[in-house]
Amino acid sequence: MLKLAKVLDLPIENQYVIRSPKDVFHLLESDLRYQQKEHFICLFLNTKNRLIFKEVISIGSLNAAIVYPREVFNAAIRRCSASLICAHNHPSGDPEPSIEDVNLTKRLIAAGEIIGIEILDHVIIGGNRFYSLKEHGHF
Repeated sequence: MLKLAKVLDLPIENQYVIRSPKDVFHLLESDLRYQQKEHFICLFLNTKNRLIFKEVISIGSLNAAIVYPREVFNAAIRRCSASLICAHNHPSGDPEPSIEDVNLTKRLIAAGEIIGIEILDHVIIGGNRFYSLKEHGHF
């Protein structure tokens, strides 16, 4: 039992590090590309931007996913994340953000500032492309 506990407690050498929106795209594209409904996923990161956990927060309809900040930050607190990256797919194949996407991101950023967990980006995946709200100056 002690031997097993020691093995399970060893740090993982090859943890996935997020350095750019392209890293997010490569991590999630195969999961999201052919989904017929919007899936809102959070990537929970430690202080070195290493992935702690990937969690689907919400599965919506063809063109919308209902996301509440309390669900996002409840999951982030449970995972002891220092920061997080939001991502979702657009089944239409067009990764351009809707007004609702931008407004949700702003609400999550505001909530994160209060709680002390930074939203690093919100990446939208559509078809074989992605759109980073941070890179395009939405926050």
